[in-house]
Amino acid sequence: MINNLKNKFQKITPILNRIGQNKYLQSIMGAMMGILGPIILGSFAVLGSVYATKYHLTSLVWVCTVLSTVTIDGIALYLSFLIAKYLVSFYLKDDDGTYAGIISLMGFLILTPLGKIKTKEGLLSAIPTTWLSSQGVFSAIIIGLIIGRTYIYMKQHGWTIKMPEGVPPMVSQSFANLIPALVIGIFAALTSLLFKLTSWGSFHQMIYSIIQTPLRNIGGSLWAMILVTLLMQLLWFFGIHGTNVINPLVIPIWMALDLENLKSFQAGDAVPNIIGYTFFQIVTWGGTALGLVLLMLFIAKSKRYKELGKIAIIPSLFGITEPIIFGTPLVLNFNFAVPFITNNTIAIIISYLLTKFNIVARCVGIQAVFGLPLGFHAAVGGHMSIIILQLFIQLILSPLLWYPWFKHADRLAYQEEQTNK
Repeated sequence: MINNLKNKFQKITPILNRIGQNKYLQSIMGAMMGILGPIILGSFAVLGSVYATKYHLTSLVWVCTVLSTVTIDGIALYLSFLIAKYLVSFYLKDDDGTYAGIISLMGFLILTPLGKIKTKEGLLSAIPTTWLSSQGVFSAIIIGLIIGRTYIYMKQHGWTIKMPEGVPPMVSQSFANLIPALVIGIFAALTSLLFKLTSWGSFHQMIYSIIQTPLRNIGGSLWAMILVTLLMQLLWFFGIHGTNVINPLVIPIWMALDLENLKSFQAGDAVPNIIGYTFFQIVTWGGTALGLVLLMLFIAKSKRYKELGKIAIIPSLFGITEPIIFGTPLVLNFNFAVPFITNNTIAIIISYLLTKFNIVARCVGIQAVFGLPLGFHAAVGGHMSIIILQLFIQLILSPLLWYPWFKHADRLAYQEEQTNK
């Protein structure tokens, strides 16, 4: 049975690898990782704004509001630029995608409906932040991919103005991208006009209504996170990088939920979502492998596992678990298959229920920074109960979940060592 299962996964491995290496998914993943800096800065600005308001620090409130507005409230702008840029760099080796990113950003703004603000000089046009933040995330993804792919097609088919030799490269590149900018800009303007005539009123509203909201409802459920986590760990078990394969599909949904939480937290309202990327990162920190390392360090009888525990303990305290994953190994090791595949899911279910019944606070949406030590990593959740939850999962629940499987593997390793003496 085990061999049959291994053979089946070996057959689908090329398909899964192709999914993980898909240029469109990699572009989305790269862009999502690229905006972590602004998200983290904006998140801490929101946190600072809340406490500055509480203590009436007016100047600090102003600074924090500016920071959060140009980061969190403008996240879709960054995405529209980065997705097109990454996509072009995958297809055109002599183009880093910067011009495509600028054209994509232009297209996004053309498709964004303008608002009006009243001033002493009269009514002035303004860009509302409504579609520039979490509500515009999926619009930015679609626009970035479409414009990026269109730009690639135009460049590959020579839709450019070639300047004579001797013209400075900067001038030559500007003219080379003139036709794509004009064509895409005019098309975006016509598209914006057509959507203005519909009941949606804008491209962004259509995407939010028929794509983002349903995906948020499905992807923001406990069952969706359970399915994603099980599939991710199952892929890891068979030696496939489950994170790279699955994350591009779910991170846009989970990050959008985090941004909703952050905006509610900033406004002083109740945080609406339990599920989010922050929740997932905090609960599944280090893949609950620290519990296995602690068992190796303190109860192992075999020299093999004792030594591995000593090597892996320091990295594991910072969420770095490669030494234990590949040193045990956990990949294709059926002695540890059940806990390796299911521990994260069990931790998620318990954490969700504790949060649902208000025993643990909901994460406010601040993105966790990889490499922070145990406990400190969970501090971005915004409440002491979330830190305690992570400590409970890693120091109590995780060792208990690994214990019966580790005892069996340790006994076999110890017997083998005694036999070979």
